[in-house]
Amino acid sequence: MTQDVTPETIESLFTRPEGYRFARWGRPIAPVVFGVEDAALGVVKGAIEAVVALAGHQMAETDPELGANLMVFFFRDWSELLDVPDLDRLIPDLGALVPRLESGGAVQYRTFRFDDAGAIKAAFVFLRMGGGMEDLSADTLALTQAVQVMLTWGEGAFSETSPLALHPDTGAAILRPEIAAVIRAAYDPAMPVAADDPSHALRLFARVQAG
Repeated sequence: MTQDVTPETIESLFTRPEGYRFARWGRPIAPVVFGVEDAALGVVKGAIEAVVALAGHQMAETDPELGANLMVFFFRDWSELLDVPDLDRLIPDLGALVPRLESGGAVQYRTFRFDDAGAIKAAFVFLRMGGGMEDLSADTLALTQAVQVMLTWGEGAFSETSPLALHPDTGAAILRPEIAAVIRAAYDPAMPVAADDPSHALRLFARVQAG
C-alpha cells in the first residue's frame, strides 16, 4: 500500500523554495465554515472530522484562545473578502493579497498561524468557486481541503497528483493510502510538532513503513 513511498518523496511533500518546513496542529481543531448552505456545511465539517480522526488528533467546539481556529471561506469573487468585517485584522495584508490573487486567477489560498513551538495554531482557507472549482463534487472539494490544512505541505506537494483517489467499487473520493500513511505518521506522539531539517522526512518514512 505504501510501497511507492520513499524518504525522498516524503521530503518533497514538505519542501518549499526556502527549504524543508513541516508543522502539524498542536491543539484541537475548532472549525467554522462561511458561505455554504447547511447541507454542504455538514459535508465540509464531516471531511475535517474524518481526516482528524485518521491522524489521531482531536476536534473541539471552540478554541479557548481564538474561538474558531480553522476558518474556511467559500465565495465567488476575491473582492468579496474585502467586505468581510474584521477579516483584515486576521489577515493583515488582505488589501494587497486580494488584487494579487485576482490577477493570478487563483481559486484557493491557505495561510497558517503558529505557536511558540512552531505547531499550527490557526489556519484560514479561502476558496473561490470558479475556475473549475465549482465543478468538483462537495465530497471531493471538502476532503481535499481537509487534507491540505492538516499539515504544512509544500507548494508543489499536490500540484501534479491529487491527494485523493476514487474507490474502485463505489467511485467515491477517498484519500490515497500513501498520503493517509504520511498524515498518521506525522501525528505520531513521538514526532515533533514542527521541523525544518530534512532528516525529519526519514523519521516519517520509518513510521510509514512500520505502519
